[in-house]
Amino acid sequence: MTHTLAALAELVSGTLTGDGNQPIAGAAAIESAGTADITFLLDDGQLRRLEHCQAAALVIGAKVADHPAAARFARIVVDDPLSAFLKIVPKFRPLRSRPARGIAPTAVISPTANIDPDCWIGPHVTIGADVVIGRGCDIHPGVVIGDGCRIGCDVTLYPNVVLYADVFIDDRSILHAGAVIGADGFGYRFRNNRFEKIPQLGWVHIHADVEIGACTMVDRGAIGATIIGEGTKLDNMVQIAHNCEIGKHNVFASQVGLAGSCSTGDYVRIAGQVGVKDHVRMNSGCSIGAKGGVHKDIPAGETWIGYPATPEAEQKRLVFSLKRVPEMRDQMKAMEVKLATLTAELAALKGEPNLKVA
Repeated sequence: MTHTLAALAELVSGTLTGDGNQPIAGAAAIESAGTADITFLLDDGQLRRLEHCQAAALVIGAKVADHPAAARFARIVVDDPLSAFLKIVPKFRPLRSRPARGIAPTAVISPTANIDPDCWIGPHVTIGADVVIGRGCDIHPGVVIGDGCRIGCDVTLYPNVVLYADVFIDDRSILHAGAVIGADGFGYRFRNNRFEKIPQLGWVHIHADVEIGACTMVDRGAIGATIIGEGTKLDNMVQIAHNCEIGKHNVFASQVGLAGSCSTGDYVRIAGQVGVKDHVRMNSGCSIGAKGGVHKDIPAGETWIGYPATPEAEQKRLVFSLKRVPEMRDQMKAMEVKLATLTAELAALKGEPNLKVA
């Protein structure tokens, strides 16, 4: 399937520089684009990547469209290159159509479940008692939905998602394969020389427009709810413990782990492999760098890094200081030798016996 460069420019309402009749056969990233492909340049920080690029054309922003590095390409100039490119890609790789509405014959569904007819319930899905599923949902093969769950409209549950009992998911949320929502929190107390389980009697509430990655776990509250706020995105293999309350539009990268009863404000960003101690509050707009270890509350808008995590400037000063430790050690040794020499010389001038120069 090919499209002319002019047709693609018209699709994204862009300004074309180059031959509008040039055929384009694909869309690819800068490094992998071939001579019949179109690619995109996000900003001027990527200009150096064009040196070895073989693409036939670029989708590019106006600020860098006339840069010498881009001048050898045909160009579609737009305000937002990424958004434009995302409109172009489906012309070469059409999105898969949604499954036809209906219920697979191998699905096992409680007679008390209430499922909107405009849904797809795939093979080997299990749906428990008193479940409610709204309009336009896609429930893929192998999903298990426990008793009392409430699922809004246009929700997608990919294969082998497990919802324990009493999980609430609002409209347009997406849960990827293998996510487990509502398992018991890690709650025990030590009595009589053994760990005794604390009953986990709460629930999970996932608000609208949330996306949860593959094999991510969100535990139910011990008492009350574990909450994932509207628009929040959790990457693969994230752990959210019991009674955490995550704000709106947070973004957590892979392997983040939050211990029990943590909370965040809105627009919090957490990079990969960050670990957070229980009952910590991460206030709105803060960010935490990769592999950080968070042991205390983080103020709004601040960026913390390191282990233990501290404000970015403080942590950088610490790192730079540690790098100088070997040099400082050598300087200290030299000063000790010099001091011993000066002490011996001073003693000799005073006529004190039996003092040697080091």
